[in-house]
Amino acid sequence: MTENKIFKLATFFRVFGDESRLKILFLLKDNSYRVTDIAAKLNMSQSAVSHQLQVLRQLDLVKMNRQGKEIFYMLADHHINTILEDGVEHITEVNDE
Repeated sequence: MTENKIFKLATFFRVFGDESRLKILFLLKDNSYRVTDIAAKLNMSQSAVSHQLQVLRQLDLVKMNRQGKEIFYMLADHHINTILEDGVEHITEVNDE
């Protein structure tokens, strides 16, 4: 694997190390939400949610869909859902041993 790919992969996984971003990703697993909805459901400020969504968008983990004046956020693709599910499965198995 090239150094560039290693760097990109490290950056990708670093994003999953933040609890706020993980909470947002898990919330978006099954639905799309507006910033205001995410903030209310996770008890976070709208500015904090917007900042985290910007980070997640830059790494193509979430995407947005404009519906009129409203913007809804969702997971970028099924790979992100798989990573989240595999992570939960892994820590569940490790903690059961």
